Amino acid sequence: MKKRKFGLALSLVLAAGTILGACGKGEEKEEGTANGGDKESKFSVAMVTDVGGVDDKSFNQSAWEGIKEFGENNGMEKGKGGFDYLQSKSDADYATNLNKLSREGFNLVFGVGFLMEEDINTIAGQQKDTQFGIIDGVVDQPNVVSIMFKEQEASFLAGVAAAKATKTNQIGFIGGMEIPVIERFESGFLAGVQAVNPDIKVNVKYTGAFDKAELGKTTAAQMYSSGIDVIFHAAGGTGNGLFTEAKDLKKKDPSREIWAIGVDSDQSAEGVVEVDGKKHNVILTSAMKGVKTAVIDISEKSKAGNFPGGETLTYGLAEDGVSLAPLNEEVANKADIEKAVNEWTEKIKNGDITVPGTKEELKSFKAE
Repeated sequence: MKKRKFGLALSLVLAAGTILGACGKGEEKEEGTANGGDKESKFSVAMVTDVGGVDDKSFNQSAWEGIKEFGENNGMEKGKGGFDYLQSKSDADYATNLNKLSREGFNLVFGVGFLMEEDINTIAGQQKDTQFGIIDGVVDQPNVVSIMFKEQEASFLAGVAAAKATKTNQIGFIGGMEIPVIERFESGFLAGVQAVNPDIKVNVKYTGAFDKAELGKTTAAQMYSSGIDVIFHAAGGTGNGLFTEAKDLKKKDPSREIWAIGVDSDQSAEGVVEVDGKKHNVILTSAMKGVKTAVIDISEKSKAGNFPGGETLTYGLAEDGVSLAPLNEEVANKADIEKAVNEWTEKIKNGDITVPGTKEELKSFKAE
């Protein structure tokens, strides 16, 4: 009896050891994958769009182009296990989409936009083995990198260009929602206009949406009809309505000098209009954000096992994270505008001036 009991006990101990050993190895493998270990063939990356959609010709599209380029350069395929995106139809989709991509095993998941801050904070706390990136927001979690831009610096240069291009001394700004990132665009733009000519009037309107092109069109129509001849938008897909209105007006009166300024990426392709067999472009320039560059940068770091979790990375003019797109060849005083833009760019990069990022900072801003 004693021998049988001893043999049974020894068998149980060995079995327990085998189970524990197997569990330990499984956990070790999972952790290695989550932290950038054996990822040469397994690394995957995805993003969740905001309501503007992946083809908004602006913010979301720029992020998706970055993910696609990274994926294709690394021999990855679109879909599960490679690179992908989920589109959000409303803000109620954010948490669901973030959680879905995490559960599908994507190593790195980007949330595009400030409005996802709260949801990324929640899901990152639940899905600790997934790495997350929040663009235009800050989330204090060890598995989240926060990606910020000095939008005010690019929009300051857009303001300089607008102030130099206007013939009526009336300029417009169309914003999406009144949130910090758009406030940075507005404040920088107004400061740039002020730096050139403080007597220029700037009409600021918010549409309350990033996905309503029809609102962008009606807002632009009201502005252009009031005598405004240059309008800058920071409104995502809503801004596409600005371009439509500017092109329609140019078709009706080819001699009329009106301009639109794009945002996030070079949107000049959206301004082409054909009049009497000749092509024109109503886009003066665009205030660009290196969303694509940042997404690729973070993806490469993550794949190499160097994910900057818990950090906030800020990209400005000095870091080549924001810039102004090339000026339209049709603008009469192109050389004068370029000269002014280059001078102010150097002042910002050298720290000679600090561009205001809030309306409060704008109050005390003085151009030198």
